Order: sequence, then C-alpha cells, then structure tokens
Amino acid sequence: MKLLNYALVYRRFLLVVFTILVFLPLPLIIRTKEAQCAYILFVIAIFWITEALPLSITALLPGLMFPMFGIMRSSQVASAYFKDFHLLLIGVICLATSIEKWNLHKRIALRMVMMVGVNPAWLTLGFMSSTAFLSMWLSNTSTAAMVMPIVEAVAQQIISAEAEAEATQMTYFNESAAHGLDIDETVIGQETNEKKEKTKPALGSSHDKGKVSRKMETEKNAVTGAKYRSRKDHMMCKLMCLSVAYSSTIGGLTTITGTSTNLIFSEHFNTRYPNCRCLNFGSWFLFSFPVALILLLLSWIWLQWLYLGFNFKMFKCGKTKTLKEKACAEVIKQEYEKLGPMRYQEIVTLVIFIVMALLWFSRDPGFVTGWSVLFSEYPGYVTDSTVALVAGILFFLIPAKKVTKMTSAGEIIAFDYTPLITWKEFQSFMPWDIAILVGGGFALADGCQVSGLSNWIGSKLSPLGSLPVWLIILISSLIVTSLTEVASNPATITILFPILSPLAEAIQVNPLQILLPSTLCTSFAFLLPVANPPNAIVFSYGHLKVIDMVKAGLGVNILGVAVVMLGMFTWIDPMFNLHEYPSWAPNFVNQTMP
Repeated sequence: MKLLNYALVYRRFLLVVFTILVFLPLPLIIRTKEAQCAYILFVIAIFWITEALPLSITALLPGLMFPMFGIMRSSQVASAYFKDFHLLLIGVICLATSIEKWNLHKRIALRMVMMVGVNPAWLTLGFMSSTAFLSMWLSNTSTAAMVMPIVEAVAQQIISAEAEAEATQMTYFNESAAHGLDIDETVIGQETNEKKEKTKPALGSSHDKGKVSRKMETEKNAVTGAKYRSRKDHMMCKLMCLSVAYSSTIGGLTTITGTSTNLIFSEHFNTRYPNCRCLNFGSWFLFSFPVALILLLLSWIWLQWLYLGFNFKMFKCGKTKTLKEKACAEVIKQEYEKLGPMRYQEIVTLVIFIVMALLWFSRDPGFVTGWSVLFSEYPGYVTDSTVALVAGILFFLIPAKKVTKMTSAGEIIAFDYTPLITWKEFQSFMPWDIAILVGGGFALADGCQVSGLSNWIGSKLSPLGSLPVWLIILISSLIVTSLTEVASNPATITILFPILSPLAEAIQVNPLQILLPSTLCTSFAFLLPVANPPNAIVFSYGHLKVIDMVKAGLGVNILGVAVVMLGMFTWIDPMFNLHEYPSWAPNFVNQTMP
C-alpha cells in the first residue's frame, strides 16, 4: 500500500522514465533515421498528451534529441523555434493588451447584449454573439474570463428579481385582504364597538405585514445561501455558462489569429507548402465564418432545447417585458453606465483595431487586387505579421496620458507621457508557453521531413486511397475531435499535422481537403472541463456538473463535425479547388518511384 502511494506521488517522474525506456529499443534495433525520429515523436506525443512535463518544456525536447541522434544540427533546430507566426502573435497580443487594459472588450460585449434585448432566448444569443465576436480577436480564455462575471451578475439579478416579485405580490394580497375585512366590520358593527373592531384588524394587519416581511427576508436569504429557487433557475444558469464556454471556442474559428491552433496550422502549412499562397487572413475568414455562424446558431438552439425547452414563443420580440426581463435589462444597463463615456484611449484602440482588420482583409483577398500589389517587386515578403507588427508598435508609441510633476514654484507641468500599453503589461499578456510550444511543433515537423519519416508514414497510409474521400475526412475529423478532449488543442494539431499531410499526398488528395476540417475540429473540445480553458472557467462557477458538459458537449461536437463536413463539400470546395490535386503539393507518386 505504501509502495502504491509512492507510485501515485511520483507518477509523473515514473511516466517520463517508463516512456523513454519502453520505446528505446526502436532506435537501438532499427538503426535508421526514420526509426530514431519516430522514437522522438512517440516520446514527445506521450508527454504532450499526459502532460507529464509542462507542455512548453516538452516542446524543447527536439532541440535536445535531434542533435543527439544526428537528425538535425542544433542551429537548424533552434531556427525553427521562431517563425513568422511569432511576429503575428506579438502584434495580436499588443492589440489584446490594449483592449483589455482600457475595458473596450467589456463595452463591446455589453453593447451587443443591449442591442438584442433581454428576452431569455435573445439574451443568451446576445451573450453568445458578443463572446464569439470578442474571441475572434482575443484569446478564448481571456474572452470567457471577461464575459462570465457579467453573465453571473445578470443570472443572479434575474433570480433575485423573481423572489422580490413574489414577495411583493404576497404583501399586496395580504394588505388587500386586511383592508376588505376592515370595511366589512365597519358597516356591520355598532358604532360603540367600531374602534375596538377596527383596532383588531389593524393589529392583525400589522401582524400579517410582519409575517410577509419575514417571508421576504427568508426568500432573500435562501437566494443568497442556495443559488437557485427552482429547477428552472438552475437550468438557466447552466445554459448561460455553457453558452459562454462554447461561443468563445466557436468564435476563435473565424480568424487565423482567433486561436492558437489556427496560427499553428497556418505556419505549418505555409512552411510545408511554400508555393501555395491561398491561405491568408481574408481567405480564412471567408471559408470559416459561415462554419462558425451556422454552428453558433445550432448550438444556441441545442442548448435552449436541452435546458429551457424549445418553442416558438422564445423568438417573440414584443415590447412587453416581464419583471424578470426588466431586472435583467436594468443590471446590464447599470454595468454599461459604470464604464462612463467612451474615453480617448478606447477610441484610439478601436481605430487601430478596425484599421488592422481592414488591412488584413484587403492585403490579398483573392477576388480583387489587394494592397500587397504595392510590393509586387518582392512577392510573399509582406504578410499578415507585417500588419500586426505595425499596429503593435503604434500601441507603444501613441500617448495614453501625460505624466505630470510639481515644480518648486508649485506649478504642475507635464514632463513625459505613458503609451497605450507598456512593455511590462505586454509581458503579462504574452503567452510565452504557447510561443515555445509552437516552436517545438515546427522543430518536430522539420525533423520528420529531414529524417524521411513523413514520406515513410505516407507510403504506409497510401492504401487508404481506396476509401471515399468523404469517409477519410470524416474519420480524421472524428479522431481529432476525440483526441483533443484529452490533449491540449495546440499539442493535438502539432502531433497530427506531420501525419495527415503525408496521408493527403500519398492518396493524391488536395492537402487542404483533409487538413482544414482536421484543424477546425481540433477546437471542438466541448466535452470536459479540462478539455480547454474556457470550459474550466465556466465550470469553476459551480453551476455545472461534469455530466452536464458531457451531455451538452456531445451534441455540439456532433453538430460541429456535421457543419464542417457540409462546408467542405459546398462553399469551401470551389474556393480552393479541393477536387483537384494542386501543383504546389509534392507529387508523392514521383517521389517514391525507383
């Protein structure tokens, strides 16, 4: 028993040692570069899935193991750890830092909720829409962390308003009854006994009011102590929590910068297929926005049906509001008024944000000539990271407020200014662990390419070419969706990209046809609280149980895979000519010919 206890305490250490030793015969017996790289891939994949070591520490292992096995030089591996992706990430984090520092994100969220109204169904859709919109530009985690306190305040206000409404109605009923009794006794009774008779009801009335007052206090205490007055209140809290968690993930699908998995895929793809210039901010948005929009609406309907029941009355847009809706509108209005008028810093941040988005969209939209034609002498040199860096530098340059001091004469003068964000603030927001993790993924992919492991995997997977393409896409999407529930999203895409790319090349299918749906499905971690940070954030509020997330998340997972499959064979296919094997992809048949 004591030995078992020690094993549990040191399980991570034992798992690291066990994994290294179990797979060690592979490079010792099969002395090829492919086998040595496969050993490194297995070890890193297991460490990433089990998190026996921190993800970013595991990501540094290629820098240690590739030189030791003679697969790549240390200088070559090191160069993979900083790519164009990191420059784009730096610019985006500068934007996110300024948005959150000056509370622009809260103003946007509350304003969008106020626009859709306070009907429970529309209120939920309002929170989902604002959360998804913010998640397009901010990290999914920070978006969920920002919106959840607002949602919690609204939910508790609704519950309190219902309790007060019931208590008020009871008070009114008792006072009316006492007043009616008083009138009857005045008419029937003698004038000599009138004062006595009237005194009794008055005392009774006062006594009833005391009861009502204590009743109201009991209701209020019950609401404070136990969060829910009824099952319906509990269901409403669950609905709002899950709507925030899922919409923050869905919103991240729509832009390359919306989530780390999109960025990782984009950099991997552009590195492996440098001649394909079909993926940029604009083209990604055009194919992913319909996917996210459809999935958001279907998820809203699914959650409504699951927790509050679905009927067409929920879509009513009339002007008559219930007490609950008035209370909800009031708390949202109060939260918005606390922000005060829009400040100079918020306006500047919003302007930079809009300009950056427009420059991203118009750089090379595909259907018209973009502004990148101005640099036609150097094709491919200017990328989305160029725009992000320009915007990022502006945040450190534009003044936010003056720094003043008092002179010896008692005069206050300005001697310096503080920019919109400082380096210290930027550092606190910058996800360095993700930056290292992505770099490790790039190094791992380079090692698989140099060692020949990618080609070996492709040759072994080529028999899958006999299956219908739609079935291959469905299988790969389901595998990715399942794996991402137990492994981090960045680790999942990093592990599977070196496998799925050779698969597409081996069966002569456009790599985008397999890689795009797999990348989108990597974000479909809806089942468990530990599957992604937004799930964990909403779970921490105590309204949900694990079974609630499993039940709701399974439905959203199925809807997500179905919508992605629909998109791949409708609007996405003609955008990238997915039915043809492209010239920018390597011809695997020619590579394997003797």
